[in-house]
Amino acid sequence: MVLIRARNPNNIGAAARAMHDFGFHQLRVVNDYSVPFDQARSAVDAGAVLAKAQSFNSVAEAVADCTLVVGTTAVGERGLEHSVHPLAEAANLMRAEVAENSNRIALLFGSEKTGLSNEELSHCRWLLTIPMQEYADLRHASMNLGQAVAVCLYELVRGHHESIAPTATGVKSAELEQLTVLLGEVLEESEYTRKHPANCDAASLRRLVQKMGLDAGTAPVWLGVMRQILWKLRGRK
Repeated sequence: MVLIRARNPNNIGAAARAMHDFGFHQLRVVNDYSVPFDQARSAVDAGAVLAKAQSFNSVAEAVADCTLVVGTTAVGERGLEHSVHPLAEAANLMRAEVAENSNRIALLFGSEKTGLSNEELSHCRWLLTIPMQEYADLRHASMNLGQAVAVCLYELVRGHHESIAPTATGVKSAELEQLTVLLGEVLEESEYTRKHPANCDAASLRRLVQKMGLDAGTAPVWLGVMRQILWKLRGRK
């Protein structure tokens, strides 16, 4: 579980408690300030989860060792550039990833007020949403952070016995991030960024790399290709 810009220590504690109750142990937090874990009073019996919690300065660092990064969203009126799966379907896909060589999954939750930003979503291969009742007087319904974590973990545990077909790619997020950086450097050196700057921000390039659908075998090849192109471009100057 990766909590990004979570502000309320009690929400972090509630998430940790849900993780403990459903048998999950790796909590990662991305924030621009030191998270007061000691104030997470809602983490009943989840002291071990909080004690092992890791803090990161960026999403890229937090998910570097993961082969699948999934974001959570309430959708609402927001325009999204990812495929979105309802929770039950998403849980099947995540279990399939784990079934393939015990690959590691990162499930991202955004801040209590704004959710995940577009830049944070760009690290995700796809998104999940928890189906909720729609009300005419609300723009969109959303859940408390701790509740959302608990519901997602319950669904993952509930269907663990179901037969699923492996669909994993096996490529780690760190490799995709390396490819994103190299692609940006190639576009800069080739002066593509001067003509098409709107296509070249980090989030757009990251989404482009995600859509390539690389696996553990092809990602190193593309890294090599990009390094060779970059070396050639710089050698001409």
